[in-house]
Amino acid sequence: MKMVKDKQVLVAADFAGVALKNAVVAHLEKNGWTVTDIGVKTVDEKDPEMFHRIGLRVGAKIAEREFERAVIFCGTGMGIHIAASKCPHVHAACVESPHAALRAITGNNVNVLALGGHWIGHNLGIEIVDQYLYHDLGDGYEWWPNFYEFHKLAYDELDSFDYETFKANGFTFPDAVTIPLDDCEKPDELKSL
Repeated sequence: MKMVKDKQVLVAADFAGVALKNAVVAHLEKNGWTVTDIGVKTVDEKDPEMFHRIGLRVGAKIAEREFERAVIFCGTGMGIHIAASKCPHVHAACVESPHAALRAITGNNVNVLALGGHWIGHNLGIEIVDQYLYHDLGDGYEWWPNFYEFHKLAYDELDSFDYETFKANGFTFPDAVTIPLDDCEKPDELKSL
């Protein structure tokens, strides 16, 4: 599997996200990342592949464990994100801020991050992707005791979720494990986050 720790990442965009994707890719490559791009490459590409098909191709590469993480781009980030999410083991988020990207990885361990080229400028997109790629689940962004364990349990349950079993159990989790998570005051050094 191509891993983030080895500065390997998958990217893809449709025609509406390609300009933002290209700006992010230039930044990543300048900083030593190996970027695999499987979507639209240029703004003037003839007959560009549709967003949902690109999203499904990215989702498949995550599902098949070829890549640990991917960053995808379309006009809003939403359509390509929905498509990628159709594949098993894909935990995708569509974000529009560095703080949302940081929480998506540190709290939810997303493996596909989607951005919208219509809404996000190039510099902001670079900040968002840096937050996502330079952090991991439980990286200390949160301050609650058991935060990591709480979110790791959720990730694991979602990753192994089977709808038919859930349905057969009356849409309940009969043997669910609970991790206590008490609300507490945010430490001063984290109040700016």
